[in-house]
Amino acid sequence: MSRTHFGFETVDEAQKVDRVRGVFNAVASKYDVMNDLMSLGLHRVWKAYTVAVANVREGQRVLDVAAGTGDLARAFARQVGASGLVVHTDINEAMLRAGRDRLTDEGLLLPTALCDAEGLPFADASFDVVSVAFGLRNMTHKERALAEMARVLKPGGRLLVLEFSKVAKPLEKAYDWYSFNVLPRLGQWVAGDAQSYRYLAESIRMHPDQAALKEMMKTVGFGHVDIHNLSGGVVALHVGLRV
Repeated sequence: MSRTHFGFETVDEAQKVDRVRGVFNAVASKYDVMNDLMSLGLHRVWKAYTVAVANVREGQRVLDVAAGTGDLARAFARQVGASGLVVHTDINEAMLRAGRDRLTDEGLLLPTALCDAEGLPFADASFDVVSVAFGLRNMTHKERALAEMARVLKPGGRLLVLEFSKVAKPLEKAYDWYSFNVLPRLGQWVAGDAQSYRYLAESIRMHPDQAALKEMMKTVGFGHVDIHNLSGGVVALHVGLRV
């Protein structure tokens, strides 16, 4: 069986899927609260920027992959209007339920699908825009997932990948100290789970940096990829144009 990484550990690929599922099962109920605390609310700014760059228009079809509690799906649904479509998907049932319930409470009834980004159950060229926010780094075969996102996009469609990335050099020491000392303690205090947030810090370090992810996207079918570094590279938004 092939091996891959789970944070800093090397594990069997099948084991990674189960362990990532366990992380998000554990944090689903506190996910939004922890996002606000961990980022000091900046995750809202990063997502708002992503929505602005996406420039989704009325009547368009949007797929939100690893959509979790639905921040991007909610924003896109208001932009596409009654004539458009936003599909809310995730591989993790607990996260998907939390997102669906939240969207329903806000009066948004979106199609919701439990599915793996590495094998999307949608036809070729089905969507104008695909988004994935803070989900790609947890996928075992990132190239396969990106290729699937390219497949379901119409020619000229756009993929937006919002993800933690390589922080600017002057910020590295402070960022590492915060990631490995503060985050696990915060996770233990709020969510009763330090280990899941230790995995979060490790998974960020194992994720491809800005340049590597850009090349990965170009390899699977994106002719042009722009990189938007946010907050000193703590997060990067990659925007790929489907050829």
